[in-house]
Amino acid sequence: MHNLTQRQVEVLRSLIEEYIETASPVGSETLEKKHNLSASPATIRNEMVRLTKLGYLKKPHTSAGRVPTPEGMKFYVHQLMKEKDLSLAEEVAVKEKLWDLRENEQKFMKGIARSLAEKTKALAVATTEEGDLFCSGYANILDMPEFFDIDVTKSLLIAVDEVEYFRNLFSTILEDKDVHVLLGDELGPKLKGPYSFVFTHYETPQHMAGEIGVLGPTRLNYTYIVPTVRYFGNLIEEIAKGW
Repeated sequence: MHNLTQRQVEVLRSLIEEYIETASPVGSETLEKKHNLSASPATIRNEMVRLTKLGYLKKPHTSAGRVPTPEGMKFYVHQLMKEKDLSLAEEVAVKEKLWDLRENEQKFMKGIARSLAEKTKALAVATTEEGDLFCSGYANILDMPEFFDIDVTKSLLIAVDEVEYFRNLFSTILEDKDVHVLLGDELGPKLKGPYSFVFTHYETPQHMAGEIGVLGPTRLNYTYIVPTVRYFGNLIEEIAKGW
């Protein structure tokens, strides 16, 4: 990892947060106006050029602004962002909704995927080691500008239909983080494009295991989605009864 100066970190964080909110390339004037950076637009522009050379930002062909690269996003997720946990009221509401389904593994996994999609406004995916795949929230992705491009949406929907695709993806994960964030090339050749996958591994008391997570654009709202995915993974382990 490159050692970034405090100012570069501030520029990168502000630019990524603006991009997550707007889905549009971000220019130095916007950063100066909206993000209280203690630097002139010219200085901010110079830092953006440096961050581009370092591989954290890139310049889309049609725009003067910049967008984060997968490397920039990963740096943000692991080093810069502050997680925003679900409120206690949200946790209780989710748990109550799922509690009555706990006797039936299939209904429970369907329910938990639906709840996760509702909470994250993205496409939720849950797998079991028996090879079941539960997806919910297909309509959510159509609210995101990235998916107005029919080819981007089509590639995602083709991948989501294949349990084997997910199996292969999970088998390549070696690092033991509690929540994994895969971006860019890490998603394999099937999902080339502006995608991101945030997921966690779970194991029930009876040793059934699998993964649960969220698929969406590279600019998912990670500050909320990372802790939410962690909570849902823990919830499966907590509620699963006899399976």
